[in-house]
Amino acid sequence: MSNVFQPIAKKDFDYAAAQHLLNRAGFGGTPAQVRALVELGLDDAVDYLVDFKGERVSNDGFAFKNDILRAQTPQEQELLRRARIEKDTETIARLERERQDRQNNDRAQIAAMKRWWLARMIESGRPLQEKLTLFWHGHFATGYRTIENSWHMLMQNGLFRSNCAGNFADLARGIISDPAMLKYLDNDENRKSSPNENLARELLELFTMGEGNGYSERDIKEGARALTGRTFKVNDYFFDKQVHDAGGKQILGRSGNFSGEDFISIILEQHACSRFVAYKLYRFFVSDAPTITRDGVETIERTAKALRDARYELRPVLRALFRSQHFYAKENRLSIVKSPTQLMVQTVRSLGTPVRSIDRLVDSGDYMGQELFQPPSVKGWPGGRSWINTSTLFMRQNTAVFLISGRSVRGPAPDPTKDGGKPEPFDAMHLVDHLRDSTGALDARECVRSVASFALGGDPGAARLAELDAYLESVGGAGGGNSAIKSTIKSTINPTINNERLQALLCLIAAMPEFQLC
Repeated sequence: MSNVFQPIAKKDFDYAAAQHLLNRAGFGGTPAQVRALVELGLDDAVDYLVDFKGERVSNDGFAFKNDILRAQTPQEQELLRRARIEKDTETIARLERERQDRQNNDRAQIAAMKRWWLARMIESGRPLQEKLTLFWHGHFATGYRTIENSWHMLMQNGLFRSNCAGNFADLARGIISDPAMLKYLDNDENRKSSPNENLARELLELFTMGEGNGYSERDIKEGARALTGRTFKVNDYFFDKQVHDAGGKQILGRSGNFSGEDFISIILEQHACSRFVAYKLYRFFVSDAPTITRDGVETIERTAKALRDARYELRPVLRALFRSQHFYAKENRLSIVKSPTQLMVQTVRSLGTPVRSIDRLVDSGDYMGQELFQPPSVKGWPGGRSWINTSTLFMRQNTAVFLISGRSVRGPAPDPTKDGGKPEPFDAMHLVDHLRDSTGALDARECVRSVASFALGGDPGAARLAELDAYLESVGGAGGGNSAIKSTIKSTINPTINNERLQALLCLIAAMPEFQLC
């Protein structure tokens, strides 16, 4: 059997392979960007993405505050104490209104953070950095509605972004010092007098080793003792030595007076940890099919060994994975269901559509099942086939059509105060300009094949191409009941390609089941 973890031949890094890499290690790119990766060649293209080359994205327009949910000052505490003693209802009500105002302001800030992060993913010159940040957010999952502190969520997002391709050990140690996680899993209440097992359990079960993989209930209980005293004050991690259990512990076959950091070190020594991290990376970047193939199992094992050999440094492992034969294997092309975020961001980045409304996109992501800063549980988003149901499929298609055309069956109409109420224009011709002949003319059939292959990320097949050819020649676009994908294409024996017709084709392609895959 060939080593599926070995790099593909450099000659095999063609346009389709480069697009596959850009979709998986980022959120897609335009035809020109795909061709640029091909010109770089396999090694340089992977290095370009993994080493995060490209411009940074600023926080323009967002001035996040770290003190919205500040604790009461000693003066305020004394004022409230006296008001209660004196039954000064007016002062008590005023202080309560101020508290509620701070909570409302914090909810407004988390809403702004959603817009900020989605805009980063769309605009970033470092797409893998943002995609890995999203990956770790789903892996070490916490949700705002439990934490109720937007700044803590932003600090955690920064932890993921700054370490996303660094060392997994730093991420694991960082998460047990992270105020958002400490609050989310109640470790701020973990004291030697009454150990709280939540963080220790999820650390082993969901974050490092996988459910039932080589640990026992005793390891959870002893790990919880090691994590006692890990809490936070205001916005900073704080170790409360007074409530830490300093006694001897037995964890995963080791004995000693272990701290939380020691607990992490012991976990990292287990082969189950490297295999679990490799498995999660595989499901996110290679294939989320329900059944893992024999080659997939081999790739996971080799990825796990690479993690151990690199002492959990992620960059060399990602570099090897993105060059491997298995990553580019036919069965792994178009084998992942796009997450709602991937669907929206890839549509903008690949087709070059306007963003149109960042608020609308944030809301669409929520409706499709991926609310940023709010995974459904500590298990994160299930992903895969769970993204698709009758409700979300309609929203997914409608969102793509909205980005392409500016029109939608459901949702707000274009703002009548802007551009005469018309949608922001989108020039889709850049998708076919490279196909012009020496006279500047375009062949309609060639354009259909090129656009369909690009938008679907692979060969559409003869049946799909025949449908698109017929659509191009049809009167009114034959789009069925969805007026958003109808156009004013005129019947003609040799249809010409113009922006209106190209947009109509893209809207039809976006309604195909294959468009949901990457």
